[in-house]
Amino acid sequence: MKVETTPILGLITIQPEVHEDDRGYFFEAHNDLRYRLHDIGPFVQDNVSVSEFRVVRGLHYQVERPQAKLVSVLRGKIFDVAVDIRVGSPTFGKWEAVILSESSSLQFYIPEGFAHGFMAIEEGTIVHYKCTDYYSPQNERTINYLDPDIRITWPDHHWPMILSKKDLGGKFLRDIKDLPSF
Repeated sequence: MKVETTPILGLITIQPEVHEDDRGYFFEAHNDLRYRLHDIGPFVQDNVSVSEFRVVRGLHYQVERPQAKLVSVLRGKIFDVAVDIRVGSPTFGKWEAVILSESSSLQFYIPEGFAHGFMAIEEGTIVHYKCTDYYSPQNERTINYLDPDIRITWPDHHWPMILSKKDLGGKFLRDIKDLPSF
């Protein structure tokens, strides 16, 4: 597997070794020993979401029970975003995005201290992500995906985006008082 860092400390992309032949392909999506060599994991929960084209999910994070995530796409394609919300970090409020798709097999590791969200840019996209802590609804928070201070450059969207009520009600980063300290 090929591991690459991003300009924001802690964010990593992983390209597993893909073995293809006339039957299709195979790759090792996770190997605990190999991933721990890069300080990725351990994971306690796996999540799968199915999203239609134009769905935006996030930007989510948890206080008290922060989660690191290893994100991959089983079908379709997403614009995957991580926002640094580590108080005191030199990249606080900065974001990094990668395109994840079933055809690339690329994975995105997002450590604790980041808000996470994505936009499905293909119909029927299936996203899989491993988490280092359990989902805790009382600790979940949402940052507005259009926060003017963060200024995420979402894919060209001359079409209406689809968001849940919770995500539409996300707060601006500057108004959040319970950001995690790292």
